[in-house]
Amino acid sequence: MRVKKTTKNQITLPNSVATQFAAVSYFDVRSEGETIVLTPIPNVPAAKIQMRLARLGIHEQDIDEALSWARSSAQVPKKSAEDI
Repeated sequence: MRVKKTTKNQITLPNSVATQFAAVSYFDVRSEGETIVLTPIPNVPAAKIQMRLARLGIHEQDIDEALSWARSSAQVPKKSAEDI
């Protein structure tokens, strides 16, 4: 099947393909040479993610702290060639 990429880098999946993935909202996209590969990412209920975080000992405060650190203006020192 042939699809067109728009000026905004969007494509529309043909209905015959899209209906096979009706329950999928997100796809992982990668390129393999001259080929674009879309892999469906299964929808995971929030409760399942929360259970996994609990098993790993990660709490809401840990996530808040990690986000604050990542969003802070503090610069992480760059490694020099000598550090590697």
